Amino acid sequence: MNEHLLNAALTAAERGWYVFPLRPGVKFPALHGERTCTGTGPCESGHRKWEQRATTDPDRIHATWSHGPFNVGIATGPSGLLVVDLDTLKPENPKGTPDGATSFAALCERAREAAPDTYRVRTARAGEHLYFTQPPGVRLHSTKGRLAPKIDTRGWGGYVVAAGSTTPTGAYEPLCGPEATPLPSWLQSVLQPAPKAATAPPVAVAGQSRRYADVALTAETRNVAAAQVGEREAKLFRAARALGRFVAWGDLPRHVVEQALQTGGEAAGLSASECRSTLRSALDWSIAHNQSSRRTA
Repeated sequence: MNEHLLNAALTAAERGWYVFPLRPGVKFPALHGERTCTGTGPCESGHRKWEQRATTDPDRIHATWSHGPFNVGIATGPSGLLVVDLDTLKPENPKGTPDGATSFAALCERAREAAPDTYRVRTARAGEHLYFTQPPGVRLHSTKGRLAPKIDTRGWGGYVVAAGSTTPTGAYEPLCGPEATPLPSWLQSVLQPAPKAATAPPVAVAGQSRRYADVALTAETRNVAAAQVGEREAKLFRAARALGRFVAWGDLPRHVVEQALQTGGEAAGLSASECRSTLRSALDWSIAHNQSSRRTA
């Protein structure tokens, strides 16, 4: 047993974070997969994945790490965590591509928010993990690139390598911040999924559909215009994603949505260029993802 890794697992568990073993020296779970499950022990009533088997029980942790020098994985969902993963650049990335830390700093600046002071871990490749607690009653899942390129998040369905673990490329080391602080509201607003098309009432007449779209446009524009400092860009982003589906379905012209939300964003205090940049990316994404689900009469 490697005492250092055992202590890393126990330290994480003392924080209330659910841990499970990773293979020695790497980042992959050391637990068996569904195909090789024997249906015994913890899986007697059905296969249990690493997220289900993660634990804070010191006795189970001692028993597990007595079998080998396992790295430590933290199941972020059961732990109530949302971890922002700031990746570094790879040789194959195009010249001029910003790394995760640079992109996150830009996000904070655009939201007019200071960089959050929270528990942070330096990753083996010199990136950073920013640990936040998930808001009560909210279940945020892992994302890839939703915030920006080179920024992923780990929530339900994901895990991170805990401080104290080591891989051939380096060690995971705590940097600063005594504890994980609550996820900032402006980050939560961007990470929460846009309302699904199913939330719109089913209608059979195209005229009724367009009237619903007009009501949604008015409401979203009013919501953006009334946004407070710290939430303006996030509300503009979410509104554009929500209204983009009406553009994809042919209920609203894109230029009408852009003009209305541009006016609302500027009324809230955003610059014209900030509004255009946010609207372009959010509408492009929403239209592309909703074209295949266009409603039929």
